Amino acid sequence: MKKIFLFLAVVLVAASCSYNFKGASIPPTMKTINVRFFENNAPLVVPTLAQTFTEALKERIRTQSSLSITQNEADATMEGRITAYSITPIAFGDNTQPTAGGNRLSITVQVKYVNNLDTGKVKTSFDESFTAFQDFKLTGNLQSQEQALIREVNMKLTENIFNRAFAQW
Repeated sequence: MKKIFLFLAVVLVAASCSYNFKGASIPPTMKTINVRFFENNAPLVVPTLAQTFTEALKERIRTQSSLSITQNEADATMEGRITAYSITPIAFGDNTQPTAGGNRLSITVQVKYVNNLDTGKVKTSFDESFTAFQDFKLTGNLQSQEQALIREVNMKLTENIFNRAFAQW
């Protein structure tokens, strides 16, 4: 009997944690968000990066929440700019025998999130910088790998931004 009770308790705790990580802290009154275009102000410009990142962020919000994305006035707004894009050499391996030949693609995004429904003591709005990266070994030319790497980094960035805005953990 104790084992069944313990099993049920664990299942309930796990279920509640899962629920919280999937946007449970989005206020029930929040229905809409306006995600504005993120301009690319990085010194090294990839022509498609601004559009790719903005769409990835919208897709994350669409698939991970019940919020409707609108171009009009909204319950929340998210805007910003891409401030850095770089590909730098790194060394793979442990500290005793690093191996050259690796690279790191990094993207930094400045994000301003405004919750227009904030009225309490705890403000959920923020203006912060987020950075994510993907390490890779160059095979062939960079252009053949770059778009896939950007998708990976955008996935990490949008997850971090979404969690900061909505998951509160």
